Amino acid sequence: MIQGDLFGTEPRGTVRPAPVDDELRAVGARLPAGVYLGTSSWSFPGWAGIVYGDTHGEQLLARQGLPAYAAHPLFATVGLDRTFYNPVSVEVMAGYAASVPARFRFLVKAHEALTLARYPSHARYGAQRGQPNPLYLDVAWARDQVIAPFVDGLRDKGGVLLFQMSPQPAELLAGAGPREKAPGRRFAERLYRFLRDLPKGPRYAVEIRTAELLTPDLAGCLRAAGVAPCFASMPGLPPVDVQAGLIGDAGAPAFVARWLLAHHRDYDGARAAYEPFDRLVEPDRTVRDALVELIARALAAGQPAFVIVNNKAEGSSPLSVAALARALVEAPSDGGGGRA
Repeated sequence: MIQGDLFGTEPRGTVRPAPVDDELRAVGARLPAGVYLGTSSWSFPGWAGIVYGDTHGEQLLARQGLPAYAAHPLFATVGLDRTFYNPVSVEVMAGYAASVPARFRFLVKAHEALTLARYPSHARYGAQRGQPNPLYLDVAWARDQVIAPFVDGLRDKGGVLLFQMSPQPAELLAGAGPREKAPGRRFAERLYRFLRDLPKGPRYAVEIRTAELLTPDLAGCLRAAGVAPCFASMPGLPPVDVQAGLIGDAGAPAFVARWLLAHHRDYDGARAAYEPFDRLVEPDRTVRDALVELIARALAAGQPAFVIVNNKAEGSSPLSVAALARALVEAPSDGGGGRA
């Protein structure tokens, strides 16, 4: 989904937040400190009356909708997806940071060139289609094109920098190495060398979409590098609580999860079933309950919890976030307290 550069030609201030009832504000006030809930992007016209006060086009929302989005009492983060397709400048990142309140933290996807061992055979890759990618796990590219804008542009509003490892064959992601080592071990060692050499300071996370690589070796890699696993709820992967059992770590710098896609649908099917993303079409209590339990464990371990929800998970990510937030504040608690 398009995310703009905030500098459109329309008068600023055109996009207003939707009115929020007292019950939702009360839920937001009761959310435990350290919980950051949000959605994948913000530019959806179907959110009129839920997030935005009026109906606006996607382009206008991409450019001017972020302040209204960030005014919602339940949203303390958002998935910044455009950075996956192309790096953005420090100035663009600073514009995003200036558009949100002090409590807000961004979850930013790193440029996909860092996480593709081979370019897919898709038209958008042009002459690179099907070719080996020389920038795969390249520390210099990460440092200069991805991490520097994240750090210098977002500053204290940089929440998580996510390396999304798109599904590719394990052998391809693992690369060359001793054949007596399983692909999972070779991949974990290769990933560790990359993570080890990244600049210190940002909170990094890695999302694995090749189930074969969810191994104890990966858990050890992330633990040694001080990097959080990101648990993705989507077809082709085990449930998020199973993933947490495989590679989770109470000592990670954060709990990070993305509820992306209903397990019985693909993206096109979910889009067709759920647009315009203005209601919960297929609520999934199983995933929601698992996330509530995992967030509670993270908070008990002293970890901040970042959870991003996509429209294609249940039909409307703002309404999914609202249901998740209600479940969190109604769950038994050992203490803590709401946001200041």
